[in-house]
Amino acid sequence: MSSDASGGLLVQFSDDLARVVETAGQAVVAVKARRRVPGSGVLWSPAGTVVTADHVLERDDDVKVQLADGRELAATVVGRDPSSDLAVLRLPAEGLTPAEFGSAESVRVGHFVLALGRSGPGAPSASSGIVSAVGGPWRSRRGAAIEGYLRTDLTLYPGFSGGPLIDANGRVVGINTSLFAQGHGMALPLNTVRRVAEALLSQGRIRRGFIGVSTQPVPLPPALVQRLALAQESGLLVLSAEPGGPADRAGLLLGDILIGFAGAPIRDTEDLVAQLTAERIGTAQEARVVRGGEPRQLAVTVGERQ
Repeated sequence: MSSDASGGLLVQFSDDLARVVETAGQAVVAVKARRRVPGSGVLWSPAGTVVTADHVLERDDDVKVQLADGRELAATVVGRDPSSDLAVLRLPAEGLTPAEFGSAESVRVGHFVLALGRSGPGAPSASSGIVSAVGGPWRSRRGAAIEGYLRTDLTLYPGFSGGPLIDANGRVVGINTSLFAQGHGMALPLNTVRRVAEALLSQGRIRRGFIGVSTQPVPLPPALVQRLALAQESGLLVLSAEPGGPADRAGLLLGDILIGFAGAPIRDTEDLVAQLTAERIGTAQEARVVRGGEPRQLAVTVGERQ
């Protein structure tokens, strides 16, 4: 291939990329709700719904959103979910052009992607890279069930959190966040974003259960595992129970080892959090514990985390 042809292809690719950023950038907004650099957000619907990252909201009032055309509108916080680092805002505007959405399921390792952010009117800021990993279901440090994640090798510059991760066609495939992977580009996939956004729009929050215990994983003695015919080698040592909380009312004590809950084995904190779903709030669930080397069953009514 001649240098002229090669140069022509590169120029064409560069021009196409600039057009993709320009088009997709029309649905990227600046979210002004903190003292530092504004965060970013995505126009989610023509009715003025904006999805952004929760951690860019340092306040719930006096939130401003600036559109690509320079208009700055007062935004209402519809709902926030710190566990998944997502929030939904509503603007007093109709007929806005929302982002075009792709499918996170179609994204594969090696695909070219861009992160977009906005700090003011005009052209958005952009960063490019490839998808370096597509992860399966996991649970955030704050207890959110995340259907998956997209890890990239691009740079999330200050203010990019809450903005979109787009594919080569300019379609949104995720929402960028710097909260869960310090130093790495990471995006929450659309299935997670849609689920959380719909819940926040209908309920204003995400309901999550809790039983009010502080725990740490501990290995179980082999003799105990054999005697109780357990299919696990660890459990959760109860360090404390919140006074008046669900576990305290059920009779869980300091030093108990939680080995099962709601019919599922409990080996670590993630196992317990996975059982505290919204559907179980207000229901009594069997907690299996080891106390003084002997198994016990206690009925714990799952509370709601506030």
